[in-house]
Amino acid sequence: MLCFPGRALCSALLACALSLAAAASWAQAPTQSVASEQNVVGPSQCAKCHKVEATIWQHTHHFASFRSMPRLPKAEEIAQKMGIQRIREAGTICAKCHFTSAVQNGQLQVIAGISCESCHGPGKNYIDVHPGKKGETPAQIAERLRRAQAAGMIRPNMIFKIAKNCYSCHIVPQEKLVNIGGHVAGSPFEMVSWTQGEIRHNTWYSDGKSNNPAPINIQRKMYVIGAAVELSESLRAVGNATQNASYAVTMARRAQAAAQRLQTINNALQLPETKEMMAAVATARLNLNNGPQLDGVADKIDAAAQAFDHKYDGSQLGAIDSMIPGPQYYKGQPFPVNGQ
Repeated sequence: MLCFPGRALCSALLACALSLAAAASWAQAPTQSVASEQNVVGPSQCAKCHKVEATIWQHTHHFASFRSMPRLPKAEEIAQKMGIQRIREAGTICAKCHFTSAVQNGQLQVIAGISCESCHGPGKNYIDVHPGKKGETPAQIAERLRRAQAAGMIRPNMIFKIAKNCYSCHIVPQEKLVNIGGHVAGSPFEMVSWTQGEIRHNTWYSDGKSNNPAPINIQRKMYVIGAAVELSESLRAVGNATQNASYAVTMARRAQAAAQRLQTINNALQLPETKEMMAAVATARLNLNNGPQLDGVADKIDAAAQAFDHKYDGSQLGAIDSMIPGPQYYKGQPFPVNGQ
């Protein structure tokens, strides 16, 4: 197992009783790229052009959460412990990850489950910029996409930013929600296996004729960047933890597992960016109330992961192919497109 400096502190943390006593304070709510509900246009606006993608979304758990999640006995139990009267209410801890919220008629409202803008950013400033036109030259396409990106659009090839959005919810950044509410501390999320399963919607460039898995070069990048972001988000969570309880223990374990995975990746690739990530990890101290130090480590890992995303197209990463999860590990079945 990869050793952190301060390993004894981490071991002591893992050995503690999993007390569910009330936390005195807790981490802030998720900070996703969906930063302003004022700019959310809603999935119905996206579906005007992205009809096939919207149909796929309507057959996912992301879509179903709008109606199904508030009815779950466990959700009701958690809400009661957290003092939440209405689960499907904008502004609650629940809404941050389980729903899409938007300002409508001057009020903040929950309008859908996890939807387009949860991953691709609020659309108000780019929805009229990013659609293509017939006869565009490559230069015009590049300029249009540049302007859409500048307006807040997170395109599918922006793997680092997509991963940050995924992990901001799949690693629950709420100590109180776990220790008091009894919410699980996160999903066993992994970028390749979860994005290539039921939520897969690789249909735009085939005009809705196919929904094939992402090319291997993209999967390679997803695997590396996903491991890096899982580690950075886990470290932030440990740093924000205040009690030797379920949340801190789970996050410390997750950080250790992610660091191990990243070490294996680095052993195979030996790239400057993966070496930078591991150098940052070597300074981590898995202590409670250690937010500033672990945030600093996480910032360095994120910076290296973002540089990695920009620098490599995936063709250089074949040494990790045996590590990438195959179809048997995909999370759910993709919705068939044209019988495929």
